[in-house]
Amino acid sequence: MPIADIQVNVDHKEIRNHINKKVDEVIDQVFFTWDLDQMAKRTCMSKSFLENEFLHDPRMRLLERRKEKGKRYWFYEKSLDVMKEIMDEW
Repeated sequence: MPIADIQVNVDHKEIRNHINKKVDEVIDQVFFTWDLDQMAKRTCMSKSFLENEFLHDPRMRLLERRKEKGKRYWFYEKSLDVMKEIMDEW
């Protein structure tokens, strides 16, 4: 005869949200730079929208790095801060 009958109800959506939040925190600590593809993926914005609304802004252009005709990169934390500033101006 069992001593106890234990049931655990799990909210899978809440667990998934918690895991995603922790992954985002780790990524924020790890990323040094990001490119347009990663920027589009992490912000859930299209590349064309990012180009039109953010990347032509002089503040973002200051952060852009690339060799002649090479792939473009931006410093992650600084560009994220600038993107927040731009969005606050909308």
